[in-house]
Formats: sequence, structure tokens, C-alpha cells
Amino acid sequence: MSGSSFPAAGIVARRIETHVAANATTLGLPDDAPQPDAAAIEEMISAAFWASLRREEGRAPRISIAYLSPELSPGALKFESVFPLGADVLAQLAAAVEPPGMHLGIGAFDGQLSIWGITRTIPTRCFVLEVVAPGLVVVKYRRPEPLAKYANVAVLEGSEVKFIQQQPPSTAEAPPFLGSLFSFYSSAGRNETDNFLIRVAASMRAYGRGGSLLVVPRDTDEWLSSIVQPVRYAMIPPLAGIDSLLHDNGQMTDATAASLQPAVDTLTGLTAVDGATVITDHFEPLAFGVKITPRNGARRVEQVLLTEPIEGVGDSIVDPARLGGTRHLSAAQFAHDQRNAVALVASQDGRFTVFAWSPVRQMVHAYRLEALLI
Repeated sequence: MSGSSFPAAGIVARRIETHVAANATTLGLPDDAPQPDAAAIEEMISAAFWASLRREEGRAPRISIAYLSPELSPGALKFESVFPLGADVLAQLAAAVEPPGMHLGIGAFDGQLSIWGITRTIPTRCFVLEVVAPGLVVVKYRRPEPLAKYANVAVLEGSEVKFIQQQPPSTAEAPPFLGSLFSFYSSAGRNETDNFLIRVAASMRAYGRGGSLLVVPRDTDEWLSSIVQPVRYAMIPPLAGIDSLLHDNGQMTDATAASLQPAVDTLTGLTAVDGATVITDHFEPLAFGVKITPRNGARRVEQVLLTEPIEGVGDSIVDPARLGGTRHLSAAQFAHDQRNAVALVASQDGRFTVFAWSPVRQMVHAYRLEALLI
């Protein structure tokens, strides 16, 4: 099995090669890392896929592999002898690179793809494959510093392949707060405010507990009309938000960058509590564990416009119950009743949806984003 090709890999390898090169050119990224050709991409995807179906000591492997030479990764742990790339070796070494930021280094040695070591440091544009779950492999590449989130190119789940659409047309009407989540994939911007939003969304999804985050305008308490009273876990006065860590231009210094992850973890932990967490659009926590209720006289939301940033997937109008359970229905209702707010919902199964009011379509717009956040 370890030497056989995964059929979907052969079908998409050439397209992935072209996709990665085109994205890097469009975004103006420096060519710091070598780019694998279609044959190498097919071989890496096949090995990663078959490795994902194995078990080591009863655990499904989580693996990140990076295509680069040892010379491009200062301080890497280099093996005395390289190992031919194969599902068996990947599965055996998976535990060594399970912590975030760790990768198995893959390079060409004597005309054969081989595993040469373990690294934390990879250059901009480095091609990365991540095994997330059995049968689930994500193709991505390294963005320039200081952006922490890699840019996803494609998601392979079994025989299904989804290519990320860099700028879905319907996102042009998205509110600024939500638009920043998409700007990461449509520009080479280095705004750390945007990066923080991506960190929060990715952390909520990865936490695996499910949760809701409501983002409301600063200096107004109108959101309280959509919340069951009394609010049990209110924070008065509001804690200093992430906005206080940022300069006016939204850029991070080295000192403040170190403070980002603890702040992300704090917000993620609050969203895991039963109920929703409320923060301002300046990232100031206001309350958590709140229960959403329709405003007086508001009609129940029965339809939402659904967008998923996947190539070939058009917008559709669906019942919000199709997207999930009570948490999704409540978030859709909140976005309908509080039209200057945004509701982010993470499901325990990994789905991630953002709800916002569309003034153009005069209905709630739901954005499915898990393909961007894996």
C-alpha cells in the first residue's frame, strides 16, 4: 500500500503545481523555497494519504511534511541517513511532528524523494502537506512573516478534492470585520489585526469543543436586546482587548506578537463554555455563556444565503438548520436581528461558519470557512 498511488493525487497533481505557482505570483511572494513538480506532488500526496489510514499505538497520525532541502532550514534535526518517502515511515514518525509548527523535511536525494529530518523553520512559499485526520490531507504553502496561518490551496478528503477560491465574488459585500478573514487569501497584506482574526477562528475550530463568538460594535449595548437576561458571565468593565496590543496601523512589534497566542487561547476557552461569547469589534470581551433570543417581534430566520470559498461551488439559499443545530440557528437569528454584528460558529465536527447580514441581498449570509482554517 505504501508504494501505490492514491488515484485522486494523480488527477490533481498538475493542477496543484500550477495553482501554487499562480498564487505566489499573484500575491507577489518571494521565491524562497523550491517548488515540487507534479510527479513529486503526486508521490507526496499518495504517501500522506495512505499514512493517514494507519494507526500507531492505536492513534491516527497527524503529520506535516515540508518540501525543502536541509540547507534551507537552519537548526533542523537531520537524520544520519535519509529514509525513502513512504506511508510506513511517515506513520512511524508522525508522533515526532505532532506538535504545531513541526514538519518532516522532504527532499530529492539521488533522484528519489526522501525524508531527511525534522524542522521548525521553513522558508516563504514552502510547499507543505498536512495530514489532519484519516483520509483528510491539506495542501498549503508558507506565507511571509509575520503571518502565522499558512495559505491553503486544496483539501483532499477521500476521493473528493476542493480547491480554495481565492476571492469568492459574493464576499465583496461582506462587512469589514468578516472581509478581513478573506483578505488573507486574496492579498499579501501583513496586517496583524487580520491575522489575529484568523488565529481565533482556526483556534476555535481546532479546539474541537464547538462554540460561538459574537462580534458587536463598540460603544453600544444594542446587542443585549438579543440576549436572554440576566447575563450571568458579564465582564464589567470590559477587559482590555487585543486592540490594545496593536499599533494604530495594525502592525505587530516583536514584543506584542508574543502576547497574541495567550489572548487567542483565552478567547477560545471562553467560547467552549455553553452559550456564546461576546466581544467588541476592538476585541474587548464583554460576556460569555450568553443565550441568544430573537428580538421582540423579529421573525424566525428560515433561509440564509450560503457561500463556500471553493472553486466550482456557487452560492445557494438554504434553511439554516442544514448548516447545523441550535448553535447555528441562534447565530443566524443574531445576525438577522443585529445587522451590524457578526457571529462565528465552530462545530465539534470541524465545520466553521460565519453569519452576517447582507444589505445587498436583504438576508443573512452564511460563509462556510472550514476549508480555509484546517
